[in-house]
Amino acid sequence: MSEPTQRPRKAVIPVAGLGTRFLPATKAVPKELLPVVDRPAIEYIVEEAVRAGLTDVLMVTGRGKGAIEDHFDGHPEIERALEAKGDQARLDRVNATTETEVHFVRQGVPKGLGHAVLCGRSHVGDEPFAVLLGDDMIDARDHLLEEMIQVQAQRGGSVVALMEVPREQVNLYGCAAIDPADEDSDVVRVTGLVEKPPVEDAPSNLAVIGRYVLHPRVFDVLERLEPGRGGEIQLTDALLELAEADGDGAGMTGVVFRGRRYDTGDRLDYLKAVVRLGREHPELGADFSTWLDNFVAGESR
Repeated sequence: MSEPTQRPRKAVIPVAGLGTRFLPATKAVPKELLPVVDRPAIEYIVEEAVRAGLTDVLMVTGRGKGAIEDHFDGHPEIERALEAKGDQARLDRVNATTETEVHFVRQGVPKGLGHAVLCGRSHVGDEPFAVLLGDDMIDARDHLLEEMIQVQAQRGGSVVALMEVPREQVNLYGCAAIDPADEDSDVVRVTGLVEKPPVEDAPSNLAVIGRYVLHPRVFDVLERLEPGRGGEIQLTDALLELAEADGDGAGMTGVVFRGRRYDTGDRLDYLKAVVRLGREHPELGADFSTWLDNFVAGESR
């Protein structure tokens, strides 16, 4: 693997999905704006990027996603109303959404995650960058993205986040094959990737989750990649080619994540995320925890 020319400073966040698993809630509201306690899910993702030093954020949007752009705009009427009431706490939370440099590009036709990443090529340019999927929330206490950026600085190439999943669930994910010499390590050399393999064909139980730090060479691969599974341009296919390639930008490293992750693209996991983060909320957590404990005990009516 070759060394990257600079530290990543840009993040690409694909948000063009239809959110069909949350219909009818997402018929008019983008799934990324569904609240997790009192903040839209997408805010947590942007906050994570900024915390890792990625201060230039590009969102790849699609039809019906204009509300996401509005959310990261200023809102003078709300700001004036909060200022008039002296509600500084809420004003600070509203202003926080406009402090990050957020850009938008449209994915005109939904051709898959690989195509969504490719839509960011002109903005990213010839430098390493991160991709954060909006359905995957990483707890703020777990610094996965920071570790991935550090690993890429040390090893070059590209880096993917991996997570151990029950063997019977590997068909739901992209699945990684790794160098056997790294089996006892949390930083592994990825030798192969398979998108949603049958359980019996899966090379491991290490699933690719929604964090990537990529060498810009991935754009060249995506540009010429033929549609794969589901008739879409699969990011997994491009990463597989890089993992098996030689030369500048080639090679793939995996960071095995053992922290707290919330899949807000799944209805049940979304509810779990609301409960878990609700219990830890600085203002609501204590009262909510008391109520929830009583409810579980059958004492709440």
